Amino acid sequence: MKLSITLLFTAAMSASAAFVAPTHNNKIVDTTMALHMSSSSSRRDFVASASAAAALFGMNVSPAMAEPRPMYLTEPTDEFKASEAQRMEFKRAQLLLKKKMQDELDTLTAEKNDEDALAQDINNIRQTVIECGGMPLGIKKDDLVKQVRAKKAKGFWPTKVEYAYQGLINEIAYQQSPNKDKDVANPL
Repeated sequence: MKLSITLLFTAAMSASAAFVAPTHNNKIVDTTMALHMSSSSSRRDFVASASAAAALFGMNVSPAMAEPRPMYLTEPTDEFKASEAQRMEFKRAQLLLKKKMQDELDTLTAEKNDEDALAQDINNIRQTVIECGGMPLGIKKDDLVKQVRAKKAKGFWPTKVEYAYQGLINEIAYQQSPNKDKDVANPL
């Protein structure tokens, strides 16, 4: 115990000696230069002496560091397998909905100039959005809008079809963000 106190005192003294300003022929060097040299050399000396003191006194290996690492599972658990099955089922259902919507979009873009047929195609897409609860995975709203606008740009787009298209856009917006708790007091 006395030896460790003596060693600690010696390390502290060497560290404190590093804070003394350097002298040149018993004259103090320019104060700004002395402060700069003193601070950089004293930090190095202090770090060196403090690390030496820490190495002598406090570096015991803790039992937590000596324990082996935990073993990972070699087989998936039953809960993980059930979760994987649910994910695969969801993915299959989404792929079917994506195929159905893509077929409906292809029908819409290939449709000739028939007002009732175009409106019915857009309403079919709207029903798919409702049953899916939004857009199916793999089809983005922007992609759908681009395809419909391309069809619209070809020329024949009567009012009934435009109403159906606006209803589709509103339905997609509602399904993606259903605000069912309306604040009656706040009109915004």
